[in-house]
Amino acid sequence: MYAKMDSVTQKLLTLAESSASSQQYRMTMLQYLREAVPFAGACCTAVDPQTLLSTGAITEEGVEAIHHSLFEHEYMREIEDFNSYLTLARASDPVATLSEATEGRLEQSARYRNILLPAGFKDEMRAALVCEEACWGYLTLYRRHEHPVFEETERAFISSLVPSMARFMRKASLTVPAEDEKWKGSEPGILLLSGQLSPISSNATADHWLSLLQEWERIGQQTLPRPVRAVCSRALSETAAVPPERTSLAKVCIRMPDGPFVTIRASKLKGSDDSIQLAVWFEPATASDILPLIAEAYGLTVREKDILMLVVRGCSTADLAKTLHISTYTVQDHLKSIFAKTGVTSRRELTWHMLSRFSLHPDM
Repeated sequence: MYAKMDSVTQKLLTLAESSASSQQYRMTMLQYLREAVPFAGACCTAVDPQTLLSTGAITEEGVEAIHHSLFEHEYMREIEDFNSYLTLARASDPVATLSEATEGRLEQSARYRNILLPAGFKDEMRAALVCEEACWGYLTLYRRHEHPVFEETERAFISSLVPSMARFMRKASLTVPAEDEKWKGSEPGILLLSGQLSPISSNATADHWLSLLQEWERIGQQTLPRPVRAVCSRALSETAAVPPERTSLAKVCIRMPDGPFVTIRASKLKGSDDSIQLAVWFEPATASDILPLIAEAYGLTVREKDILMLVVRGCSTADLAKTLHISTYTVQDHLKSIFAKTGVTSRRELTWHMLSRFSLHPDM
């Protein structure tokens, strides 16, 4: 077993150094993992590190059929279940099995009773792909009833791989967008859904983005793309009792393959007959959407992120010190750290790097 694990580890390290796309990496990664940790089904989801909402998933047969139910359970349940992705993303060890969390009493989990058991699955291993305190994806492996539950050695093995998997997912988010006229739209994409996420109406731009996302995730035209389902589930989960300033953003920022950064947002609407609908819109991402993602990808600290935002807006060192209530010497120290992490040597180069390389505009 250990020899096989060592072999798979080396394969994955080599794979992470390749120029494969995020989708190809995840599909190949699942093939390699199965050599050392057998499983009956799997899902690997990329997430926006700012909102922890899905930006696209790779699912295997069997899991796709229950994926929508898992989404609803994760984002819209009223009672906390075992091993939520949010909990794992904040844990010291981001990998856990359902059998261990329930001490072998799987029926304690509503997710097991209502979704996994009817689908024929038994144990579940979840991993939050965390790198330097930012989460870039979720990996979930399943075993059927005729197979044994996941062992601790297998859980520990997956845990040892999390940093390299997360680093690749982070690197993939920094791929430079291609300049291509076909991506430029004249208007936002607007999609209207029922409270049950059934399409009601849409404009041509929304249809275009939906088609691209479905092709990217390799799903049928009747299946709602995961990023859209994620922002809708987040919007639906918010209640009127929660003040607007405390609600979670129902938004994801995605770098489309060979294309631009796109922002998908959702908002819950209430009709005159008290029916619930959802408005979803697709737009080219703005600098304020993209910069937090880039800052996470470079591993900037909270203070360094603040400084990066202000530098891109054109603030001087004196302005930075005044705005952030720190000395100019401290500003310079932070700038040196930002330069080192982003691979530049000056403020001018940093600004060009952000505005030109990632097609941003200084007005935010």
